[in-house]
Amino acid sequence: MKQDMIVILDLGSTENTVLARAIRDLGVYSEIYPHDITQAELKALPNVKGIIINGGPNHIVDGVRIDVLPEIYEAGYPVMAAGHELAKCEVSLNEWPEDEDLLKEGLKPFVFDTCHAEANWNMKNFIEDQIELVKRQVGDKKVLLALSGGVDSSVVAALLLKAIGDQLVCVHVNHGLMRKGESESVVEVFKNQLNANLVYVDASERFLKKLENVSDPEQKRKIIGSEFIRVFEEEARKLEGIDFLGQGTIYPDIVESGTKTAKMVKSHHNVGGLPEDMKFGLVEPLKQLFKDEVRACGLELGLPDGMVFRQPFPGPGLGVRCLGAITRERLEAVRESDAILREEFEIAGLDKTVWQYFTVVPDFKSVGVRDNARSFEYPVIIRAVNTIDAMSATIEQVDWPVLLKITDRILKEVKNVNRVCYDMSPKPTATIEWE
Repeated sequence: MKQDMIVILDLGSTENTVLARAIRDLGVYSEIYPHDITQAELKALPNVKGIIINGGPNHIVDGVRIDVLPEIYEAGYPVMAAGHELAKCEVSLNEWPEDEDLLKEGLKPFVFDTCHAEANWNMKNFIEDQIELVKRQVGDKKVLLALSGGVDSSVVAALLLKAIGDQLVCVHVNHGLMRKGESESVVEVFKNQLNANLVYVDASERFLKKLENVSDPEQKRKIIGSEFIRVFEEEARKLEGIDFLGQGTIYPDIVESGTKTAKMVKSHHNVGGLPEDMKFGLVEPLKQLFKDEVRACGLELGLPDGMVFRQPFPGPGLGVRCLGAITRERLEAVRESDAILREEFEIAGLDKTVWQYFTVVPDFKSVGVRDNARSFEYPVIIRAVNTIDAMSATIEQVDWPVLLKITDRILKEVKNVNRVCYDMSPKPTATIEWE
């Protein structure tokens, strides 16, 4: 990697990622490392220009107060203390400004004047670096990638195509629980436009059969997850000469999965869910990027906006938005109502401001009137939330005319539906998804 880097040493602060993001926003690359990194490990990192020691509560790690880290200071890099003053620090940042612009202003003197770091962190340079690294890692071998159509896997696929071309084999499994037009979009973009070596597997009937009469959400998730792995493995066995697996691991996956200092927030399949005896090497070209940087990378690689700015979508797909035991008529109602919601939010400009929005269809009916006769059909529930980290969420205050138009279209265009509701429940107490 050719870019200059500022290293953040983690002493247990919850603000590590805030600092790293602020430094990257200044155009300088930054990564978080544990407090007990050795001088040799530190010096092995490329282009380190300075170190920020980011304190936890009173700089205490595992009950031991750390005022001075001799090996780090002796390495000879400029050092900054964030949170408290420490000995031998050129600069201290003693208050955490809540305003991001103020934080960046506070970091500038250390990053540029003290460390003389160059603002050379950008997506063009990142992509060039990763292409070089992937070529060096893979050589003339093949890489297998599960291409879901999500942001991370799509950007990984586009980047690996740039690096190794037809040495990349993409497998897209349509489990029948995708949103309207998504599998078709994956085929159009990657097979027809980018000429990727794409294996398309329509396993929708297989998945729906496995899910018949299953109403428990966790059981549905397990069935969908395990069946996906089986299908993927079956396709992989048909291929020859695969030595590597491509993965869409991103930086928050690594940070949230825990470090020596920071406790695990949640485990991620991309970080801790692979078998120890796995025979494949891993290719993870996005593991240094935050989510918005992944999107910027996708745009730089020429992916369409609709794919780059795709909303968060659960692995089980519409399977957890067709509540209870999945039926084909309710699954179709979810798919069609979701498509209308997305189309109208895009027209209203809400697709750029609302973090996540979708519809769910429960497994009960309500009385209504259709064509001057009694009807007994399903309700559609709309959910639209805003969040920063998905740990809490607020409800989007959608303008009344927009909601009325969406309601009118759903009731006219979606079969077996006679009622539309808007979910007003924040997180907590509700979760973002219903199942």
